[in-house]
Amino acid sequence: MATVELRFSAQPEHVRTARLVAAAVARRAGVDEAVLDEVRLAVGEACSRAVGLHRSHGVTAPVRVVLSEEEKTFSIEVGDEVTTVGSGAAPGRSAGSDDDGDGEDEMGLAVISGLVDDVEVSSSDGGGVIRMSWPVSAPPVVAP
Repeated sequence: MATVELRFSAQPEHVRTARLVAAAVARRAGVDEAVLDEVRLAVGEACSRAVGLHRSHGVTAPVRVVLSEEEKTFSIEVGDEVTTVGSGAAPGRSAGSDDDGDGEDEMGLAVISGLVDDVEVSSSDGGGVIRMSWPVSAPPVVAP
Protein backbone atom coordinates (compact mmCIF):
# COMPACT_ATOMS: atom_id res chain seq x y z
CA MET A 1 0.00 0.00 0.00
CA ALA A 2 1.52 3.31 -1.12
CA THR A 3 0.54 6.61 0.51
CA VAL A 4 1.31 10.20 -0.46
CA GLU A 5 0.53 13.02 1.95
CA LEU A 6 0.32 16.64 0.86
CA ARG A 7 -0.08 19.63 3.18
CA PHE A 8 -0.53 23.16 1.92
CA SER A 9 -1.37 26.55 3.36
CA ALA A 10 -5.00 27.53 2.88
CA GLN A 11 -4.43 29.62 -0.24
CA PRO A 12 -6.59 29.15 -3.36
CA GLU A 13 -3.54 29.07 -5.63
CA HIS A 14 -2.39 25.79 -4.03
CA VAL A 15 -5.58 23.94 -5.04
CA ARG A 16 -4.30 23.54 -8.61
CA THR A 17 -1.15 21.83 -7.32
CA ALA A 18 -3.26 19.43 -5.24
CA ARG A 19 -5.34 18.57 -8.33
CA LEU A 20 -2.22 17.86 -10.40
CA VAL A 21 -0.66 15.69 -7.68
CA ALA A 22 -3.92 13.76 -7.22
CA ALA A 23 -4.25 13.06 -10.95
CA ALA A 24 -0.62 11.91 -11.21
CA VAL A 25 -0.87 9.59 -8.20
CA ALA A 26 -4.25 8.25 -9.38
CA ARG A 27 -2.82 7.48 -12.82
CA ARG A 28 0.14 5.68 -11.26
CA ALA A 29 -2.21 3.71 -8.97
CA GLY A 30 -4.14 2.39 -11.96
CA VAL A 31 -7.29 4.53 -11.97
CA ASP A 32 -8.89 4.36 -15.41
CA GLU A 33 -7.90 7.25 -17.72
CA ALA A 34 -11.59 8.03 -18.36
CA VAL A 35 -12.05 8.76 -14.63
CA LEU A 36 -9.01 10.99 -14.09
CA ASP A 37 -10.93 14.19 -14.90
CA GLU A 38 -13.48 13.28 -12.21
CA VAL A 39 -10.64 12.68 -9.73
CA ARG A 40 -9.11 16.05 -10.60
CA LEU A 41 -12.43 17.92 -10.32
CA ALA A 42 -13.47 16.22 -7.08
CA VAL A 43 -10.12 16.91 -5.41
CA GLY A 44 -10.25 20.51 -6.60
CA GLU A 45 -13.71 20.95 -5.14
CA ALA A 46 -12.80 19.29 -1.82
CA CYS A 47 -9.60 21.32 -1.49
CA SER A 48 -11.38 24.57 -2.41
CA ARG A 49 -13.97 23.80 0.25
CA ALA A 50 -11.27 23.16 2.87
CA VAL A 51 -9.41 26.34 1.90
CA GLY A 52 -12.64 28.34 2.16
CA LEU A 53 -13.43 26.91 5.58
CA HIS A 54 -9.93 27.63 6.87
CA ARG A 55 -9.94 31.20 5.56
CA SER A 56 -13.45 32.03 6.79
CA HIS A 57 -12.71 30.69 10.28
CA GLY A 58 -9.20 32.08 10.63
CA VAL A 59 -7.56 28.65 10.81
CA THR A 60 -3.84 28.88 10.03
CA ALA A 61 -3.16 25.13 9.97
CA PRO A 62 -2.49 23.59 6.56
CA VAL A 63 -5.07 21.70 4.52
CA ARG A 64 -4.22 17.99 4.45
CA VAL A 65 -4.59 15.66 1.46
CA VAL A 66 -3.79 11.95 1.82
CA LEU A 67 -3.70 9.79 -1.32
CA SER A 68 -3.66 6.03 -0.71
CA GLU A 69 -3.33 3.11 -3.05
CA GLU A 70 -4.81 -0.11 -1.75
CA GLU A 71 -5.27 -3.48 -3.41
CA LYS A 72 -8.30 -2.62 -5.55
CA THR A 73 -9.01 0.96 -4.52
CA PHE A 74 -7.46 4.40 -4.77
CA SER A 75 -8.64 6.81 -2.08
CA ILE A 76 -8.16 10.46 -1.29
CA GLU A 77 -8.89 12.17 2.02
CA VAL A 78 -9.07 15.95 2.20
CA GLY A 79 -9.03 17.24 5.75
CA ASP A 80 -9.68 20.63 7.29
CA GLU A 81 -9.20 21.68 10.89
CA VAL A 82 -12.44 23.62 11.35
CA THR A 83 -14.27 22.28 14.40
CA THR A 84 -17.91 21.25 14.30
CA VAL A 85 -20.93 22.66 16.07
CA GLY A 86 -22.04 20.67 19.17
CA SER A 87 -22.74 16.97 19.15
CA GLY A 88 -25.79 17.14 16.87
CA ALA A 89 -23.99 18.76 13.92
CA ALA A 90 -24.54 17.32 10.49
CA PRO A 91 -21.43 16.06 8.69
CA GLY A 92 -19.64 18.84 6.88
CA ARG A 93 -21.18 21.65 8.96
CA SER A 94 -18.78 23.84 10.86
CA ALA A 95 -18.91 26.11 13.87
CA GLY A 96 -19.64 29.75 13.26
CA SER A 97 -20.71 29.35 9.65
CA ASP A 98 -23.12 31.91 8.32
CA ASP A 99 -25.93 31.09 5.91
CA ASP A 100 -23.89 32.00 2.82
CA GLY A 101 -21.02 29.75 3.91
CA ASP A 102 -23.39 26.87 4.53
CA GLY A 103 -24.86 27.27 1.03
CA GLU A 104 -21.43 27.18 -0.59
CA ASP A 105 -20.45 24.24 1.60
CA GLU A 106 -23.55 22.26 0.63
CA MET A 107 -23.06 23.11 -3.06
CA GLY A 108 -19.46 21.88 -2.94
CA LEU A 109 -20.52 18.64 -1.27
CA ALA A 110 -23.25 18.17 -3.89
CA VAL A 111 -20.73 18.59 -6.70
CA ILE A 112 -18.37 16.07 -5.09
CA SER A 113 -21.23 13.59 -4.61
CA GLY A 114 -22.09 13.96 -8.28
CA LEU A 115 -18.51 13.23 -9.33
CA VAL A 116 -17.64 10.38 -6.96
CA ASP A 117 -19.68 7.23 -6.37
CA ASP A 118 -17.94 6.36 -3.10
CA VAL A 119 -17.71 9.45 -0.89
CA GLU A 120 -17.88 9.88 2.90
CA VAL A 121 -18.04 13.18 4.76
CA SER A 122 -17.28 13.25 8.46
CA SER A 123 -16.75 15.91 11.09
CA SER A 124 -15.37 15.89 14.59
CA ASP A 125 -13.95 18.28 17.13
CA GLY A 126 -10.63 18.03 15.27
CA GLY A 127 -12.04 19.04 11.88
CA GLY A 128 -13.71 17.57 8.84
CA VAL A 129 -12.66 14.95 6.31
CA ILE A 130 -13.96 14.14 2.87
CA ARG A 131 -12.95 10.61 1.82
CA MET A 132 -13.36 9.66 -1.82
CA SER A 133 -12.39 6.42 -3.51
CA TRP A 134 -12.25 4.92 -6.98
CA PRO A 135 -11.63 1.39 -8.25
CA VAL A 136 -8.27 0.62 -9.84
CA SER A 137 -7.59 -1.63 -12.77
CA ALA A 138 -4.71 -4.06 -13.02
CA PRO A 139 -1.37 -2.38 -12.38
CA PRO A 140 0.21 -0.99 -15.54
CA VAL A 141 2.93 -3.09 -17.07
CA VAL A 142 6.20 -1.18 -17.15
CA ALA A 143 8.74 -2.22 -19.74
CA PRO A 144 12.28 -2.79 -18.39
